[in-house]
Amino acid sequence: MFSRRHPYLHFLLIFSSIVSVSAIVISLIVLTGIKYSTQNDNISDAEEKVGVIEVKGYIADPQETIQDIRKYREDKSIKAIVIRIDSPGGGVGPSQEISREIQRTLQDKKVVASLGAVAASGGYYIASAASGIVANPGTITGSIGVIMGFTDIQGLLQKIGVTPVVVKSGEYKDIGSPVRTMTDSERNLLQTFSDQVHRQFITAIAEGRHLEYEKVATVADGRILTGENAHELGLVDRLGNLEDAIAWAGEMGGITGKVSAVYAKDKKHTFIKRLAESSLHEIMSQLSAYHLFAGYVL
Repeated sequence: MFSRRHPYLHFLLIFSSIVSVSAIVISLIVLTGIKYSTQNDNISDAEEKVGVIEVKGYIADPQETIQDIRKYREDKSIKAIVIRIDSPGGGVGPSQEISREIQRTLQDKKVVASLGAVAASGGYYIASAASGIVANPGTITGSIGVIMGFTDIQGLLQKIGVTPVVVKSGEYKDIGSPVRTMTDSERNLLQTFSDQVHRQFITAIAEGRHLEYEKVATVADGRILTGENAHELGLVDRLGNLEDAIAWAGEMGGITGKVSAVYAKDKKHTFIKRLAESSLHEIMSQLSAYHLFAGYVL
C-alpha cells in the first residue's frame, strides 16, 4: 500500500538504502585494501634504487605527482626515476606542470617514461619531457592535439518551456554557452586559442625529443599511434615493458648489478576522505569546468 500511494518516496527510500549499503561495502573493501607497495618492504635504505611514480587516468590535479617527483629528486638513494603512464590525457595546465617538474628534475637525475596500455595526448606530453621513453609495441599513444567540445541545448530548453537569461560583463564572458548559438567571432577566437595551445604541444615534444618542429607537426593531427609506430617515428626510444624501463633508468643512474625499484606510496587510503569531503557544490564546479575547458584538453 505504501509503495502504491507514494511511489516516488518508496523509490527514494530503496535507493537511499542501496547507496548506504554500497558505501559501507566500498568502505570495508577500501579499508581492508589499504597497503603500500610490497616491493618497498625488503629494500634497504642504503641501497641505490630507482623510484617509480605512476600517473593513471585523466590528468587533472598534478600536485600529488609533482610532490612524488620532488621527493625522489631530493632522495640521494634514488639514482633515477621512472614515470609509469597509463593515461588518455587530461587538462593542458596539469600536463604542463608535471612536464615542467620533470624538466627541472633532469638537472639532477635521469627520468625514464614507461608507457602502459595508453599514454596519449597529455599522457604523451608528460612522457616527452623525460630523458627516454619506453613503450610496449601495442601501447596506444600519440593523439597530439587539442580539443574543445561544447553542447547546444536550445532545442531541449524550448521543448520544456525554459527561457535562459544571461547577464554578462563582456562580449565573450559566456563563450561556449549551451543555451545559445555560437557566433562566428567566438568560433574564430576559440580556434585561435586551440591553435596556440597546439603549437605549445608540438614545441614541447620537439624540444623534449630533440626533433624538428615540422617533423612532429606532420603527425600532430590527433591521430593515435601504436608504440611500434611511435618508435619508428622517433617519438619513443625503446620497445619494452615497465621492467625494461626500470633497468634502463638504473643504467642511466649508474647503478651496477641488480636494480631495485621503490614505488611511491599507494594513495588508496585517501578515497574515503575524498568521498566524505565531496559535496554537490564541488561536483557541479568540476562539471562546469569540464564543460567549458575540459573541452580544452590534451
